[in-house]
Amino acid sequence: MHIKFCGAAGTTTGSQHLITVNGKKVLLDCGLFQGRRYDALERNREFKFFNPAEIDAVVLSHAHIDHSGNLPNLVKQGFTGNIYSTHATHDLCQIMLRDSAKIQEYDAEYINRKRKKRGETEMVEVTYTQRDAEQAMRQFVNVGYNRPMPIVDGVMMHFRDAGHILGSAQVVLDIDDKEDGAKGRLLFSGDVGRGENELLNDPVAVENVDWMIMESTYGGREHELPASGRDVLTNVLRKAMDRGGKVIIPAFAVERTQQLLYVLNDLMQKGEIPEIPVFVDSPLAVNATEIFRLHPECFNQEVYEFLFEHRNPFGFDGLTLIRSVEKSKELNNSDKPAIIISASGMCEAGRILHHLKNGIGEGKNTVLFVGYCAENTLGRKIRDGDPKVNIFGVPYVVRADVQAVDSFSGHADHSELMDYFGATSGSKKRVWLVHGESSRSEALRDALRKAHPDSDVNVAVLGEQVRVR
Repeated sequence: MHIKFCGAAGTTTGSQHLITVNGKKVLLDCGLFQGRRYDALERNREFKFFNPAEIDAVVLSHAHIDHSGNLPNLVKQGFTGNIYSTHATHDLCQIMLRDSAKIQEYDAEYINRKRKKRGETEMVEVTYTQRDAEQAMRQFVNVGYNRPMPIVDGVMMHFRDAGHILGSAQVVLDIDDKEDGAKGRLLFSGDVGRGENELLNDPVAVENVDWMIMESTYGGREHELPASGRDVLTNVLRKAMDRGGKVIIPAFAVERTQQLLYVLNDLMQKGEIPEIPVFVDSPLAVNATEIFRLHPECFNQEVYEFLFEHRNPFGFDGLTLIRSVEKSKELNNSDKPAIIISASGMCEAGRILHHLKNGIGEGKNTVLFVGYCAENTLGRKIRDGDPKVNIFGVPYVVRADVQAVDSFSGHADHSELMDYFGATSGSKKRVWLVHGESSRSEALRDALRKAHPDSDVNVAVLGEQVRVR
């Protein structure tokens, strides 16, 4: 058996890991790389480390675009096999992949129009179209948690709940490589949730693991707040409302938006923050919120019971869900105080760019981050305190108050990752850390080596192929 790290090695986006067993090739995730525009376009357009037509199966850990977003391109370039996912991941990808294509088309058109006005000749091209996304969806095979499924010769797969987003899974592969003599259990963590989430179940511990591909996003870093902490959020919102401006929240359309709605509803009901109009300005987030109600199997007991009392945990008086461009423009032009939740969470695409363009220069406004932003993304630059940022190629001075509340992060922090590794049983004789900036992966590697000296823990290298026996 061989493992080749084709993405999310030395960085946090573009998850792609290729497993070769008995001459068959299984790709774990097929995500989009997110970062500098031209670097991202080049990385995403071509599959540098494998031929898509030679892949026999894809197993998808969850629906986030940095894990699923390049599937339409994979299919476009010749992949014809099955894409295995949980039921909820399938339903979310149904809207997210098409939305990703639509955003690419819209943003390319917008930027190219600006470039033409400036007399530039180099134009931006999309990686794939909505039709490519629709074709990819035809190749999905839905599998419930804890349901073993043979996917290629010598590989039995099943999913365990990862507690990260709706439908997120740890991928368990029971392997019998007759050609190479490798026999055992490989665990791909996907993205590990924090536990004690307002909506989801805690990550499930996997037993008898021999080899492990593990995320390391927050290696060496602790969240400032526990997963259930709300005091900082409450204080940030109160101060923002006192200034009389807008609270602009870049949030991933899936999970962070729904979690925020659940918490905002609770805070207003309890009188902990004043009632204020709340807008979700993202067609994807609106559609995803509707999908959430269809998957009670993913929720913790409190939300599960809430649902079956015939109440909507993601809707309340004062909440407006916006789909149309016209209503979004009206919101942009309004000076009234409001909370605006819009995708994407890393500020790389979508309507959030227009809200930032119109609001980031006003001192009375607040930009509130509630999730992780990868290196070189617009969100990371704003969050890190850059005094001036480019939006649609135009520089804007940052005058708005910038805040971050880490309690809403969907990723386990350093201590939580250590606990997750410790709860996973088995020899764990070889471990590769992925999905983390180099410094984060190295910090987690050093801590795991010290705490678990019997495990050979290494940081995955992009393009590296390792033999596993």
